[in-house]
Amino acid sequence: MVEEQIIARGITHTPTLAALREVPRHRFVPAEHLQDAYDDNPLPIGHGQTISQPFIVAYMTVTADITPGSKVLEIGTGSGYQAAVLAAMGARVFTIEIIPALAQRAAATLRELGYEQVQVRTGDGHNGWPEEAPFDAIIVTAAPETLPPVLVAQLAEGGHMVIPVGPQGGGQQLTLVTRTAGKVHTRTLLPVRFVPFTRK
Repeated sequence: MVEEQIIARGITHTPTLAALREVPRHRFVPAEHLQDAYDDNPLPIGHGQTISQPFIVAYMTVTADITPGSKVLEIGTGSGYQAAVLAAMGARVFTIEIIPALAQRAAATLRELGYEQVQVRTGDGHNGWPEEAPFDAIIVTAAPETLPPVLVAQLAEGGHMVIPVGPQGGGQQLTLVTRTAGKVHTRTLLPVRFVPFTRK
């Protein structure tokens, strides 16, 4: 997976590659899709949600500029795979999932694999995690139609947020948001297709 799907497409960031080699992706995939766990495709995980393709996980991780000790907010825990990759890189991860069954399953898997520095919360990710803000990085794995100002406000000085923005059915762009010298800057990166950012 790492050699053929990640490195071959230009990602060479050593800590990210090491984390992708460490985290057993098959542990985050439903049994009926185990044979496809390491393919470069998103896979269904139930409740209308997916686990992102490995390349997108790698790309978002590199773009978020994760370093050991980074305090990271993830919106959309899903299977827990992205959170595990972040934890494997030495980050402290605060991840929010709106669907209780997915949050419980992800928390159990992360616990079984020893990723104790990941905290999982069931709730509306639109509100972020204000009592733990600000965050060095924010990774959002579901697409709102516009940039959520509450999440932007929880980004630390010098921080990076990676988020897909745009309507369902086409036109989404993976977007990098940075805060530098108190100012917020945005840059579109590549076209993507993510599940919608749902609200309670």
